[in-house]
Amino acid sequence: MRRIRYQEIADELRERARSSPPGTVLQSEAEMSAEFAASRVTVRRALELVRDDGLIAARQGFGWFVATEPVRQSLTSLGTIESQVEGVGKISERKVSEFAFEQPPARVRKLLQTDQVLRVKRVNLADGEPFAVVTVWCPADLGASLSRTDVEQRPFYELLDIELRGATQTIGADSAEPADAKLLGIQVGSPLLRCQRVTTNRKGEPVLVSEHLFPAHRTEFVVDLPQAEPSMTPSGLRLVD
Repeated sequence: MRRIRYQEIADELRERARSSPPGTVLQSEAEMSAEFAASRVTVRRALELVRDDGLIAARQGFGWFVATEPVRQSLTSLGTIESQVEGVGKISERKVSEFAFEQPPARVRKLLQTDQVLRVKRVNLADGEPFAVVTVWCPADLGASLSRTDVEQRPFYELLDIELRGATQTIGADSAEPADAKLLGIQVGSPLLRCQRVTTNRKGEPVLVSEHLFPAHRTEFVVDLPQAEPSMTPSGLRLVD
């Protein structure tokens, strides 16, 4: 008995999903339509069948990818990417791609109040898959004794011999530039979460500036909010559930 076309396409997509690492981005629906010489409606039906099997998933603006459980990162405490990844049972690795003492960009110079920094760019991996591209700027005097091997093996929080007070983290949306897309194994223009973190010492002075780029389908940020106090109306009445 001849199978329906979308079922045949679904069988091929299942094989591709099973043989690809979690988080792998699939071709666009338009590209699949051309490859399989089928309409977009037929391709979408095939994708939905494979999604129903739990093998793939989709996010608005990102497209289809091999199903993976996003790493949930808490924003309630000062921690490293490594601790967040390991906290959900994944193996954490880091690979340094750039290590240089140089002049910082204007925004980093303004925050760190210095004209010379150590800049380190690395890729963080979770279970062997690219999870984040991180760039860290550290005042040159603080990073003078650090080597490329040091920053590949341990986070700055452990390497710097200073007490830290906390950090301010700003999160926004962005799209992947070619160089970062290549490092992350995603398509150019794919949605990213861009996080800037400014870490301060006990005096409240910025000592580290870092930029974290996360593929939007591989991470989620979680904030635990304390229970709010019941509101007061202008007349003084307390509103309760």
